Amino acid sequence: MKRTRFAAILLSAIALAPFAAPALSADEGQRVGDPYTLTTCPVSGEELGGMGDAVVKVYDGREVRFCCAMCVPKFEKDEQAYLEKIDQQIIASQLPYYPLTTCVVSDEELLPVCADDPSQKQVDVVVNNRLVRLCCKGCLKDLQADPEKYFKKIDDAVIAQQKDNYPLDTCPVSGEGLKQGEIVYAVMGNRLFKLCCNRCKRGIKKDPTAAIAKLDAAWAAQGGAMH
Repeated sequence: MKRTRFAAILLSAIALAPFAAPALSADEGQRVGDPYTLTTCPVSGEELGGMGDAVVKVYDGREVRFCCAMCVPKFEKDEQAYLEKIDQQIIASQLPYYPLTTCVVSDEELLPVCADDPSQKQVDVVVNNRLVRLCCKGCLKDLQADPEKYFKKIDDAVIAQQKDNYPLDTCPVSGEGLKQGEIVYAVMGNRLFKLCCNRCKRGIKKDPTAAIAKLDAAWAAQGGAMH
């Protein structure tokens, strides 16, 4: 089965439709970009960690986590369909935290239909387990050519938007209190994490599930990241 690094999802005002995008190169088994940031298994829908440690697999550089080993062969039997399902879940999960109202490549306003060319529609793509919003599919080539350049731009916007109203006063990894002047920033899944130390930064990248669940619950209690 031919594997792809990510599936891009085209959003119109009325429907979701898959928008294929070429894979980025990576060694088999080596993760590229963010870890898997969903808190549920893509096959069973069970919460990760509920059946012991999650099973971590990498497919052409893309990390996927499962609740148990039995879900892996089911996923691999219909890998492309599951990846598209994951992409839709990632879009839904990360959209409330996405910080930009303009295309990260062109800086054009994000609109359901491009004013200059009505045939071009806004697209939401998932790259290395991250949501990126583009004004049209024409910007996808630039994003693919240098994704880290555009991730940096998104990261800076995430920090600027979320740091002042950040809902936790403790590190979501260690539980330690956050001390001004010692806080370490990490951005993952288009969320800002304030951590007590670099060790926790490494820890959250190794296993983000619990920290994401804790942060999402805190934002929800506060009314959301955009409030």
